[in-house]
Amino acid sequence: MKHFALLFCLLPLEPLAASSADYLTPRQQHIAVIAALAAKGDMENLKSALHRGLDDRLAVSEMKEVLVQLYAYCGFPRSLNALGAFWPVVEERKARGSEDAPGRDPEPLPAEVQAWEAGRKVQTELVGRPVEGGVFDFAPVINDYLRAHLFGDIFARNNLDYPSRELATVGALSSIEGLESQLASHLAVSLNVGLTASQLRYLATILKERVGETEGERTAQVLEKALQAR
Repeated sequence: MKHFALLFCLLPLEPLAASSADYLTPRQQHIAVIAALAAKGDMENLKSALHRGLDDRLAVSEMKEVLVQLYAYCGFPRSLNALGAFWPVVEERKARGSEDAPGRDPEPLPAEVQAWEAGRKVQTELVGRPVEGGVFDFAPVINDYLRAHLFGDIFARNNLDYPSRELATVGALSSIEGLESQLASHLAVSLNVGLTASQLRYLATILKERVGETEGERTAQVLEKALQAR
C-alpha cells in the first residue's frame, strides 16, 4: 500500500477541470497533501511530497509555516517529526545545488497590537461572525486560547494567506479519525475565505489519490454534509 500511495505522489499535479474555480493550483495541492501526510505520520510519502513542493517552487518559508501550524491540530510530536523530515530535505537539496525559493518570514504584529485582539478579529473574519455559544460559553477560556494563540499568534502571521492556511488545516484534519466536526467547521471557513465547493471537492479527490482512500472519502462525505447545512 505504501508503494501504491508513493506512485500517486509521483503523478503530475494537473487540474481536472478547465476553470480555476473548479480546481486547486499545484501550490495549493502541495500544501494540503503535505499537511495531510504530516498529520498522518506517513514520513516516507511526506519526504517525496516535500521534494515535489520545492520542485514546484513552493517556498521553504511557506512549507515551514504549514508544518509549524500543524501542531495546533495534531500536536507537537507530528509537527516536530515533519519539521525534522523537512530540514534534511532542504539541506540535501542545498548540497546538490538546488536553488529553492526561500520565501519570506512573517512580519511581527505591531507592538501595540495584542495577540488576543488580533486573534479575535481574525477568528471573526474567518468564521464570518463572532464565535460564541455552545462549548465556548461552557468553557470560555478555550475560546480565549483560540483567539490569542491559534488565531493571534499563528493565523495572523502574514506569510501564508487564509485559503492556504485552511487547506493545510483541512488536510491535517482529514487524516485524524474522530474530528469530523472540526473538519466540517474548517470546510465552512474555507468557503468563507474564497475557496469554492468545486475546489473542495477537487481537494477530496487529491487527498484520496495522494494521501489515502480514507482521508479522501472522509473529506468528501463531511463536505457534502457541510454544503447541505449552509
